[in-house]
Amino acid sequence: MSQYRQGGLIVSTSPHIIDDISTTKIMRDVLIALVPAFVMSAVIFGPRAVLLTVTCVVSCVAFEAIFRYITRRGNTVGDLSAVVTGVLLSFNLPSSLPYWMAVVGSFVAIVIVKQLFGGLGQNFANPAITARVVLLVSFATPMTTWPLPEQILRTTDAVTGATPLALFAEGRMAELPSYSDLFLGFVGGSLGETSALALLIGGIYLLARRIITPEIPLAFLGTVAVMALIAGTDPLFHLLSGGVMLGAIFMATDYATSPLTSRGKIIYGIGCGLLTMVIRLYGSYPEGVSYAILLMNILTPHIDNLTGRSLYGGMKV
Repeated sequence: MSQYRQGGLIVSTSPHIIDDISTTKIMRDVLIALVPAFVMSAVIFGPRAVLLTVTCVVSCVAFEAIFRYITRRGNTVGDLSAVVTGVLLSFNLPSSLPYWMAVVGSFVAIVIVKQLFGGLGQNFANPAITARVVLLVSFATPMTTWPLPEQILRTTDAVTGATPLALFAEGRMAELPSYSDLFLGFVGGSLGETSALALLIGGIYLLARRIITPEIPLAFLGTVAVMALIAGTDPLFHLLSGGVMLGAIFMATDYATSPLTSRGKIIYGIGCGLLTMVIRLYGSYPEGVSYAILLMNILTPHIDNLTGRSLYGGMKV
């Protein structure tokens, strides 16, 4: 920014608003917001949840450092974005997933989705979401084997079972867990998606710190609830089940892959919620959050083009 002094005033070119916010500070706040969900995953799924999260974080950081070294680019590990990706990836995995598969997911997230497209801010899709989809397609059985929390808390041998959404898809309504179990997280599922309470605490923290804005989460969750009502199903069940809370608060709000304007964010959130419910209600797979966010990531540039603001005396940007 160039500037010069004129009559006691400093005249400078834009931008004129200066803030001390940085990528590292943003990622640090995101990590703080993820702590409640991490604690609950350890309580619900046991020590293996902690080890799987550590595996994802360490491998993500290692892959980023190695790639940047090989390509002779500046080391970006210090911005904590790779750590956030590792945590979010682990939160999208079942606690019983083999560690080496988690490392494969980390490679996809960091090297293929993030670094090959230019690094942080240049990726067209959310790295953790894309890695989860790749793992789901590549290792379908391990990625859909869900340990039951009650058994893990009581014994050393994990017993697997269906998630609430799988029970819903199979029509086993009498076996659905209570609202309290769904809210607290004592159900089968991925590490970080089961406890709505922990995710809401993290979301409130991010909103209070102004790391995220409410448009995407509210539009996402609101659309899920409305679609559930239209379909004649329980909206609260759909809001508390699966990855809706994790997706709406932490995944869909990724800066690099979500729209810039408020109107664009609302359209984006509605699209995420709509696709999620279409897949849940009419698809062959009981959960649709990951696919919904990935598809809307691809549409984000077009949403930005359609909702961009026009400068006074200029063209739409």
